[in-house]
Amino acid sequence: MEPGVEELMPRLLPVDDCDLAEDFDPTVPPRTPQEYLKRVQIEAARCPDVVVAQIDPKKLRKKQTVNVSISGCQPAPEGYSPTLKWQQQQVANFSAIRQSLNKHRNHWRSQHLDSNVAMPKSEDEEGWKKFCLGERVYSEIDALSDSENLGIDYIKVGFPPLLSIVSRMNQATVTSVLEYLISWFGEKKFTPELGRWLYALLACLEKPLLPEAHSLIRQLARRCSEVRVLENKNEEQISALNLIICLVSRYFDQRDLADEPS
Repeated sequence: MEPGVEELMPRLLPVDDCDLAEDFDPTVPPRTPQEYLKRVQIEAARCPDVVVAQIDPKKLRKKQTVNVSISGCQPAPEGYSPTLKWQQQQVANFSAIRQSLNKHRNHWRSQHLDSNVAMPKSEDEEGWKKFCLGERVYSEIDALSDSENLGIDYIKVGFPPLLSIVSRMNQATVTSVLEYLISWFGEKKFTPELGRWLYALLACLEKPLLPEAHSLIRQLARRCSEVRVLENKNEEQISALNLIICLVSRYFDQRDLADEPS
């Protein structure tokens, strides 16, 4: 370290030069307090003024790039913009559901899951997509009627977001699964299975939002606004997309994304 730099960094415990034995060796463990302090001074003098970390890009987690857009949501198709009264009612219903979920979370968490319900680990992205959406939607296989099978195959159609399931998910898992499904939705069409899980995960999302969750739900609202423009007057689909945009913008206070009543 250069002397000029040392002068800009006052010593908290000034140490005067001290007499050391002629056989002082800074490479061996110090034998006296004076030798220890001298060794600290020598090591400090060898430290570079600027240290640059050597980072291996291969070890960085995938999908760390965040695309930030300052634009709002695209307006709803003409004639399908939700009224303010409708939006306020949806927010009130959603708030009541969240309160009920929080109140009874411990009860539902203690309920036994059926033997066929195997919740994936938090980091298992593909496992969660199949668990929530089912193999048919995940693999984009057309649903075929099977008269021989009288039961519901949840592996194929996806597990619904039952209270006994979502109550077992901590905030890290809720955020991760929300990220997985939003990522999938970014390239795929909107489905009822996806809508049910998005609603349930939003109901489990705690406020105040963490930065990651804040970014995710804004991304979700924008994607919903893009998809509803493409829906060819599909009232049921547009209504579901309007609902998600409404919750993100008005319940989670992202007002710049809100649909303005016409």
